[in-house]
Amino acid sequence: MRAIAVSAFRAEPCLVEVPKPDPGAGEVRVKVEYAALNPLDWQTADGALEGTSPHVFPLVLGTDFAGRVDMIGGGWNRFRVGDPVFGRVTAPPVGLSGAYGEYLCVHQDSPVTLVPRDMPLRTAAALPSAGATAAQIVSSTAVRSGLSLLVIGAAGGVGSFLTQLAAARGIGVVAAVRGDERRRMAALGATTSVDTVNGTEALETAVRELYPGGVDALVDLVSTDPASFGRHTALLREGGVAVTTRGVAAPAGVAWADFRLAVTSGLLDELAVMVADGVLKVPVDMELPLEKAPQALVQNRAGGARGKTVFAV
Repeated sequence: MRAIAVSAFRAEPCLVEVPKPDPGAGEVRVKVEYAALNPLDWQTADGALEGTSPHVFPLVLGTDFAGRVDMIGGGWNRFRVGDPVFGRVTAPPVGLSGAYGEYLCVHQDSPVTLVPRDMPLRTAAALPSAGATAAQIVSSTAVRSGLSLLVIGAAGGVGSFLTQLAAARGIGVVAAVRGDERRRMAALGATTSVDTVNGTEALETAVRELYPGGVDALVDLVSTDPASFGRHTALLREGGVAVTTRGVAAPAGVAWADFRLAVTSGLLDELAVMVADGVLKVPVDMELPLEKAPQALVQNRAGGARGKTVFAV
């Protein structure tokens, strides 16, 4: 089967032929129709999980997928051949069954669930990692209705979902983005958006004008160094909460959380219901053929993503 893989850590991803996987007991094989790009994909290729989990090479990339069950493994299974499903590939070894391939195998107890009727598979593929991250962050920031949230990197997949979920709770969202995204972010519910291409001065001004005492919470999806994160935490009110998805420690005296994603099939069901009910829009910005995944990974690594990129497999 065709897949996008790397031959070693930090090698260039490329299109390869690998054997079609066979499902084990309790597993299903999925014929993938769409895979979604996440920063974790190129981070994994760079060795981000090295030493924490076994890997196999060629390492097939990709975490989020949507497709149809093609084969059932041994024993009882909650799925049936032909079921439309979406979810995340999480079981070790890393690279054995990635989403950037024509087929993958996942255990029925992993984060995988049925795609609701009338939901396009393309939409479902874009939902798992970014949607679940946003949902869990909203619940972890302890921000209540009527308060304020600063999102750094708000235009990307996680940021787009996070802006919507926070706004739906009545939270005032300041969206820090790269480029003029005012119309798009306003449509997602942001109170204001600020272009940070030329530095943080405009962001500081906007925050102080709206919230002189500082924002109640910060979610930084971008900063990878303490200095950048520290400049953003300086915009918090006293006692405010900071969340990072990049593993960066906050300055002394700042209450912060180093976010770690934990997805269940139940959470995926909840997100799908929100999409079906119109509460949550899935921001698919770009659809590309699988062969274009290596170039898309390079672009994503450079930053400035707008919504989700999906690959038609």
